[in-house]
Amino acid sequence: MLQWLSVLLLCARAVTSGSAAGECTSFTKLPFTDTIIGTPLVVRLLLYTRGNANCGLLINATHTRPLDVKKKTIFVIHGYRPFGSPPNWLGMVINTTLQVDDVNLIIVDWNRGATTFVYSAAVANTKKVAAILEPVINSILRNGGSLDRIHMIGVSLGAHISGFVGSRFNGKIGRITGLDPAGPLFTGKGVDDRLDPSDAQLVDVLHTDIDALGYREFLGHIDYYANGGADQPGCPATILGGKRYMVCDHQRSVYLYVSTMTMPCNITVYPCGSYAEFLDARCTRRDGTYPIFGYHLEKWRNSSSIMKFPNKVFFQTSTKEPYCMFYYLLDIISWNKNARRGYITIGLTGGNGTVVKSEAIHPEKTFERFRETTILVSVDNDLGNVTGISLKFSSSNVVEHKLTLGLLRVRLRSLTHPHRPHLCRYDVALVRDEEVRVEPLQCQLQEL
Repeated sequence: MLQWLSVLLLCARAVTSGSAAGECTSFTKLPFTDTIIGTPLVVRLLLYTRGNANCGLLINATHTRPLDVKKKTIFVIHGYRPFGSPPNWLGMVINTTLQVDDVNLIIVDWNRGATTFVYSAAVANTKKVAAILEPVINSILRNGGSLDRIHMIGVSLGAHISGFVGSRFNGKIGRITGLDPAGPLFTGKGVDDRLDPSDAQLVDVLHTDIDALGYREFLGHIDYYANGGADQPGCPATILGGKRYMVCDHQRSVYLYVSTMTMPCNITVYPCGSYAEFLDARCTRRDGTYPIFGYHLEKWRNSSSIMKFPNKVFFQTSTKEPYCMFYYLLDIISWNKNARRGYITIGLTGGNGTVVKSEAIHPEKTFERFRETTILVSVDNDLGNVTGISLKFSSSNVVEHKLTLGLLRVRLRSLTHPHRPHLCRYDVALVRDEEVRVEPLQCQLQEL
């Protein structure tokens, strides 16, 4: 019996020393048969640093020596894996994070436990994963680490796992980022059974699929709703898109978040009551200072608007990386004696000749005499010096075929770059369904 114990101890030491010496470990890949029969929970922790960016080192609660506890430690936790394959975003997350930040990056591999056709079985494992992660973090703390320097990034079910871990440390973990937290079987649950703001010092949540796989309501100190939180640009709009139709909106949360690590623009977000109000330009104060979205949010963490109460904030993205959008406000004063109702389609031309149409779809507006109406304009290019504005008025009025909207003044101001000169044009007549292009001049007064 003693001999067998000695052999087991030697094997255990061999595994531990092998990992420490640099044995590379990959994320678990499971066959389709495991999806059918289900998998018992096994949690594996793969450590990546700038010193081993292409080689995951296996660590556990009794073996965290490869970590430099003086650095920030990021845990990335995936969600439901019905087919057993590694997440398709895994390599991107590892490479981009270590390119941007010198951190301990721990990929929490619970593919055994998340791979099953029975979604409820995977959900039942979420608190068990959190229980396994608790002693790992305690080990980091014993070695001189700090909860302030721990950031958990959870995708779908992983977002709730992050919350369960945070609650085990009484909300003292530095930050939890929830990327489209799972909605099914979590919607309507109490704070003990889902992610909530008390789980970390800062909880930021991105919503991209609230009408299907994601969670609709507030879960953090600040909740971001990309493109309203539902249909994402560039994702299939119908079931003809196959599997991508099912997962594209949900997975877009990861791609959006990772793109903010290196993107050439800050994604500015706007507190608002609804996405419709945001598109209607009702949430863009002229003297407002707005937070940003993404990995670098901690630069804003002292903002009282973030820490005081849950904020529902909105922003738009383009169809592909780097997803940047640039916002303008178009202020219109009409001179028609009778009010006109309708829509204005807007295009902008940049100094290099680039022509773009606004992506913002504003609700039908009422243009009243001598009253200013503001329209949100969003484009996927930073046009710099705008040299042209195209306007087309459309209306559902079927009585007046030659309906004309007379504009006393048109003013364009950059919301993304508020210090750029305002551009104006005066006395413009728009005949319904006819596009008019004007060349604006710098306004005489830079009105706020």
